[in-house]
Amino acid sequence: MTIEASSTGWRRLRRIAGAVALVVAGWLALVVTLTFASPPGKSMAIIGPPAQALAAFVKANGRVLASNQYLTIARSDDAGFVAHLYAAGALLVLDAEQAGGCSGLPPKRLASS
Repeated sequence: MTIEASSTGWRRLRRIAGAVALVVAGWLALVVTLTFASPPGKSMAIIGPPAQALAAFVKANGRVLASNQYLTIARSDDAGFVAHLYAAGALLVLDAEQAGGCSGLPPKRLASS
């Protein structure tokens, strides 16, 4: 293997890594933008420290549905809930259903026959 062949491999790897980073950044920007258009009553997820997320939900008049070490899920019937969360100091707010399929609701049980 020559130095030139090794250099070409690294260039290709950097190009692929750059393309993947661009796709992920584009997806995140789209999801964050769509979160602002979510109708009232949808579950929202704040990614970040729980103390900061809970404080933001309280200031934005939301109801906390679930919370763990890095994710807090809440809901509000107020229009502009997402904007209020960011104004209250939330780091990242996502529509819980679009971001990961979690709605903050208990799982549906299948009817037994």
